[in-house]
Amino acid sequence: MARMFGFSRTKAADLIAQQLVQVDSVAASKSDRVSAGAMLDVTFPDETDPLEVVPEIVEGIRIIHDDDSIVVIDKPVGVAVHPSPGWSGPTVVGHLAGAGFRISTSGAKEREGIVQRLDVGTSGVMVIAKSEHSYSVLKNAFRHRTVEKTYHALVQGHPDPLSGTVDAPIGRHPRHDYKFAVMADGRHSVTHYETLEAHRFASLLQIRLETGRTHQIRVHMAALKHPCVGDTTYGADPTLTKRLGLERQWLHAMKLGFEHPESGEQVEYESSYPDDLAHALEVIRDER
Repeated sequence: MARMFGFSRTKAADLIAQQLVQVDSVAASKSDRVSAGAMLDVTFPDETDPLEVVPEIVEGIRIIHDDDSIVVIDKPVGVAVHPSPGWSGPTVVGHLAGAGFRISTSGAKEREGIVQRLDVGTSGVMVIAKSEHSYSVLKNAFRHRTVEKTYHALVQGHPDPLSGTVDAPIGRHPRHDYKFAVMADGRHSVTHYETLEAHRFASLLQIRLETGRTHQIRVHMAALKHPCVGDTTYGADPTLTKRLGLERQWLHAMKLGFEHPESGEQVEYESSYPDDLAHALEVIRDER
C-alpha cells in the first residue's frame, strides 16, 4: 500500500485499522500478504482541511461599525476569530464570509484581514481590516502599541494595591501546553489595572493592555492570586463559578481606540456586557 499510493506505512496501518482495506473482498489485517492476481481495495475517507474558512452566519455576532476600510464587531463567547487545528466551531472570518463582507487578503489564508485576536472564551469588541492598506496600518498600530485596548475583568478577592501594573514575561506552561504562565524566559508582557468596584467576594477591574500575549490578562491576574472569576483553568474557585452561573472566565473587551487607517481620525468603539457576565456581576453586587 505504501509503495502503490506513496504514503507512509503508518498511514497504511491506520487505514487498515479503520477497516477501510480489503483483500479479495475480505477486511485486511496488517500482516496480510497480497498475492499475484489478488484484488486490493482501499477506501480513502474524506479529509477536511482544519484551516478552511467555512462561510456561515454565526448567531450573536453584532456589527458595530462598517466602512470601506474596516469592520468592527462585537464577538460573542464561543466563537473563534479564525480556523485552527482542533477547533471545529464557528469563526469570525467564517461569519464575515457568509455575510458577504469582502475583507483584506493580507495574512495567512485562514486569517486574512485579522489584525488582532480574542480568545474563544472572551467576548467583546474587535476590528478586522477590509483593505490591504488598512491591514498594513492596523498591523503596525498593534505592533507599535498605539491601539488602546480596554477590558473589564471580574477577579476574585481584592488586588493590593487597588491599581497597579503587572510587568511579567509570559510563556507556554511547562507541563500543560494548553495553558500559559509567568516564565523567566517568556515574552515581555505588561498589564495595567484599576479597581472600579470592590465587593465581598470579587472586584471589578478596568484593564489596559500594553502588550497582547495569549491569555495575558488571565495569566497575570492568576499570578497575583486574583484569577478572573469563572476561569477554572487558571485557578478560579469552581464553587463561586457555579453559584454565579458562569461557564467561562468573566472577561470582556470593552473598548478599542485607534487612528482610522484612512482618515487618520482617532476613533473609539465600545461593547456592553453580554447577559451571562451582567448577571454574574449583579449577583456579586447583591452579596453582602
